[in-house]
Amino acid sequence: MEKTPQPANMSRTPLDWGLFGLVTIMWAGAYALTRVAVDKGDPSAGLPVIYVLSGRLTIGAIALLGMMLAMGQRLPSFKNRKAWLFICLMGCVGSVAPFYLITTAQQTVNSSLAALYTSAAPIFIALGANLFFADERLTKWSGLGITLGFAGVVVLFGPGAISGEGSGALIAQILLLVATLFYSISTLLARAAPSVEPIAFAAGFVSVGAIISWPLALMVEPEGLAIGTKHWAAVIALGLGPTAFAQALYMIIIQRSGATFLSLTGYTIPIASAIIGWFAFRETQSWNAVLAFVMILGGVWLARSPAKR
Repeated sequence: MEKTPQPANMSRTPLDWGLFGLVTIMWAGAYALTRVAVDKGDPSAGLPVIYVLSGRLTIGAIALLGMMLAMGQRLPSFKNRKAWLFICLMGCVGSVAPFYLITTAQQTVNSSLAALYTSAAPIFIALGANLFFADERLTKWSGLGITLGFAGVVVLFGPGAISGEGSGALIAQILLLVATLFYSISTLLARAAPSVEPIAFAAGFVSVGAIISWPLALMVEPEGLAIGTKHWAAVIALGLGPTAFAQALYMIIIQRSGATFLSLTGYTIPIASAIIGWFAFRETQSWNAVLAFVMILGGVWLARSPAKR
């Protein structure tokens, strides 16, 4: 994926903030759409998890491939084994695995709680970057930030989950935490990937994810489930919005304003998801979820370099 320089003192235009707000809403809305697709709380209705996964990836791949061709970009040659290795890894680690885990978890947990876990991704990324990149070694402040962030994750699980009450919710939250870890690994992979045109890179790994999901979808028979138009509409919206168009906006923002500016979505997505969750489903968060969010964001702030803080 193309590495673009990150200007140190770039002023943000209204268009930059508009694109930023749009991608935030799309990514935050993914959790609400997933809740609709699986019909959270009703085991007799909604689409099977693998149908949601395969549907959004297939629709997203078609849309991204269309954008790629329209922009005159091309997938790398199959002779470029290194590029395709990273594309395949991103398809598994950055698409199939986290999407499957989050969709499974959202059969039992609220969309706004699921989104809160994304705020922990920078903590995992900082730890991974320390292990694999020589220019991002931990300092005492980043070490303290990572510790505070992990403490926030423990608080996010809540007293009930830690004490063993509500095993279903505990398992779901573990799945969300693992999904966040996969997202973090995919970010590190994207940084280490060879140079590939950005939309082509996204189209490649989303297409790989879609192909992986097809045989899994064929193995599932949704017998006895009440599946309606709203469930399929949510999958279509997931494929076009968070999976395809948000990825294109992601690349545009990176090119216009840099990765540091885009990383602010780690703060805004959980908040936007909480607002959407309240208006759409009257979801509310417990005291420990709010405290955990503050602790995780505090840890993220400490883990950043002094210049970025």
